[in-house]
Amino acid sequence: MGSFTEWEWFVQQFKILSSVDLTAYKRPQMERRINSFMRTVNVSNYKKFIDILSSDRDIYIRFLKHITINVSEFFRNPRHWSILEREIIPLLLRERKSLKIWSAGCSTGEEAYSLAMLFEEKRVNLTDKILATDIDREVLKKAGEGVYTAKAVQNVPPNYISKYFTRDGDVYRVVDRLKERVSFRYQDLLRDRFNRGYDIILCRNVVIYFTEEAKQVLYQKFADALSNRGILFIGSTEQIFQAKDLNLQPIATFFYQKYGL
Repeated sequence: MGSFTEWEWFVQQFKILSSVDLTAYKRPQMERRINSFMRTVNVSNYKKFIDILSSDRDIYIRFLKHITINVSEFFRNPRHWSILEREIIPLLLRERKSLKIWSAGCSTGEEAYSLAMLFEEKRVNLTDKILATDIDREVLKKAGEGVYTAKAVQNVPPNYISKYFTRDGDVYRVVDRLKERVSFRYQDLLRDRFNRGYDIILCRNVVIYFTEEAKQVLYQKFADALSNRGILFIGSTEQIFQAKDLNLQPIATFFYQKYGL
């Protein structure tokens, strides 16, 4: 198992089945994740595994969740959120009356709701709802429900908890007026076309498993989707090495600004 031809066959078949292109991901890490999942369902070769994924919807959904790596927190890396609040947003609002925002790879919605809370607190006008997209339809459904455990909301400031959540037993529910500020949608970042004119795009800890080629394609698409002098906010383990080629310049750690051509 795992020879080049078997792997290529599996990647091809899985793309037909799911539309997810595994060639965009670093092969060693992806193979390890796939093989570990195959062991949990007692399958020893790719042919049988494709058969199971095709016939068992529950296993298929579990597997998609396993390889799309959904990790999300409210106000993840608080220091970076502080830079966003104190430096980036005021910088943008010097030139604009309202902002167009996109949370790419939003997972279960914590990032998008964090943005909605921040903009509500700062009284920032938005041109439209915050767009929040992901390739995993199951996590999008969860995000839309807006129900979180006490552990999940532990990084949310207490005054935000009282304003933007209602407690229901052991869980916290996002209030409707905050939900209405976010639009959750399915999207494959590598395959789908992007809309344009975003003032802030967040794509944090999404590309970590992508190949360098896939990253470059994605960063080019993000740069094209930004408004002039718009901001790309990336994850704490990421760096854009050829930023200049994309007409992006770093203006703070993990923040890149698009500059005029």
